[in-house]
Amino acid sequence: MPKSAGLKVYAYEGCDSCRKAIQFLEKKGVIFEKRPIVEQPPSLPELREMLRHLKKQGGDLKRLLNTSGQVYREMGLSKKLPTLTESQVLELLAKNGKLIKRPFALSASAGAVGFKESEWADLL
Repeated sequence: MPKSAGLKVYAYEGCDSCRKAIQFLEKKGVIFEKRPIVEQPPSLPELREMLRHLKKQGGDLKRLLNTSGQVYREMGLSKKLPTLTESQVLELLAKNGKLIKRPFALSASAGAVGFKESEWADLL
């Protein structure tokens, strides 16, 4: 029987990790809503909620960022990041899905960025 946790998965079609995450969820029979992260990035409240989950796991704001992405490098964010507030960074992410580490999965009770099977298993 398919499981449903109100799970939203923000992904990018050209991303191998995103494809692996989607295949993982489908194999497990998980019902989820897939959204295109570039065209429809997570909202500011969703980003705040993900950050809350990441902090509980010992992570921080930088974990939300696609630090290997072209847009991150073009914007020089590695140098600018220390001078920005948490709110400023979250607002940047909400406006540009290419800056967000993907895949990005969020449910009412859990969240994960990037694809590590063990972390995604915790979403279920």
